[in-house]
Amino acid sequence: MIDLSALNLTEVEEQVVVTEEIPKASFAREKLLEEARKAIEAEGQDRKKEISLVVIGHVDAGKSTLMGRMLYELGRVDEKTRMANERGSNKAGKSSFSWAWSLDGTAEERERGITMDIALQSLSTLHRQITILDAPGHKDFIPNMISGASQADCALLVVDAAIGEFEAGFDRGGQTREHILLVRSLGVSQVIVAVNKLDQVQWSKSRYDEICDFLRPFLVQSGFHPSKTKFAPVAAMQGVNLVTMDQEAGRELRQWYKGSTLVDYLDQLEPPARDIYAPLRIPISNVFKGSSSGTAVSGRLCGGVVQVGESLRVLPGDEIATVKTIEVKEESVPWAVAGMNATLYLISVDSVHLNIGSVLCPPTNLVPLATTFTARIIVFDIQIPITSGASIELFHHSRDVPATVSNLIATLDRASGSIIKKKPRVLTKGTSAEVQITLRTHSLSGPSVARPIPLESFSVNKDMGRILLRRGGETIGAGIVLEIFG
Repeated sequence: MIDLSALNLTEVEEQVVVTEEIPKASFAREKLLEEARKAIEAEGQDRKKEISLVVIGHVDAGKSTLMGRMLYELGRVDEKTRMANERGSNKAGKSSFSWAWSLDGTAEERERGITMDIALQSLSTLHRQITILDAPGHKDFIPNMISGASQADCALLVVDAAIGEFEAGFDRGGQTREHILLVRSLGVSQVIVAVNKLDQVQWSKSRYDEICDFLRPFLVQSGFHPSKTKFAPVAAMQGVNLVTMDQEAGRELRQWYKGSTLVDYLDQLEPPARDIYAPLRIPISNVFKGSSSGTAVSGRLCGGVVQVGESLRVLPGDEIATVKTIEVKEESVPWAVAGMNATLYLISVDSVHLNIGSVLCPPTNLVPLATTFTARIIVFDIQIPITSGASIELFHHSRDVPATVSNLIATLDRASGSIIKKKPRVLTKGTSAEVQITLRTHSLSGPSVARPIPLESFSVNKDMGRILLRRGGETIGAGIVLEIFG
């Protein structure tokens, strides 16, 4: 008996291909820009100003605990969730992490008691709607922290006031110093310092003053203006001076501290100017499967506006995707503008063409692709000088690629930018210089030509023109893109 079905001779039922209906764009470009301009002007009048905040600091300074407690104090975490987190952390023998569990959601983060990825949360103060990026403090996860900081407008630096702990975070190898330099290099200009765990030093005013006096000159040296730097003493576990210091636990603090609470300082943060007239640029920071259909990508708009129904080019590559829906803070919106962290649900594109670090832009105004470019950099506190031909890791938004400092063009005066010396032999710590950077291939067996990455000169787009250089697990410099050579 021959099995005819195996020979495929029988008629095959026609497969029905479901084509997704492509949404139409609602606004002509001029009308869309007008709508966006009105909405931005309305911010602060009848709507809260929107701001994104990256929380930084050395591992174990209490960043996640502080944010978890603050979300609870502001009513963003309900009593039921708080009880569940407390029970779960007690059961896991990690009772001190119960507040952090509001942000550290993965099993591994809870198991190890550290933040590894960027946790997105939002909270509302009297005049601000704040998106929180809780960045990892652990040295192993600096790339994730860079990705978070590149999406932020402002920073909240959490330092541990305990004797020896603050010093450990600030010494070489500690993350406090590196995080401050990183966020400033990535364009963050406002920072609030929360001096945490003051209860562990008996609410000592002299310890608080010592830490502030130590940090102030370093923040100025890193490029933060004193008027954009605020300090607040807090105890995150007890919730003292986060939203109020009326608790019994805050009695000793009230005797000498007359400044604002942490929430009051957050409420005064100023959103940066949003360039809606610039060409649209959305560096992808995350790619995931959409709940219904298509693929979702998230990222921060570095200029321009995007609307539902718009076609976008994915670079590198020659794919074009259509925006099916846009979400901002889990709410569906018809459009999003520069400065917003948005999630775009895309159709008409295969997810294999969407990668973290790729950039979405209009087909009529493409972002340049670069393998070689010049940059002005500042060299951080490094032990081994940078020489011509030095291998580095180049970070740009959520992308990191192998590269070479192919040419040392000149050392520059940090204040005026004028040339001090042409063709220097090496770059040492604290130097400002103009260099040429060339991308390298990822692997020995792969293609011999390096793949270009989407970049823009700093003069054209500030957010797209910032870079970081790392080597051997430490950040050695940061800078801005001057000119792209293809």
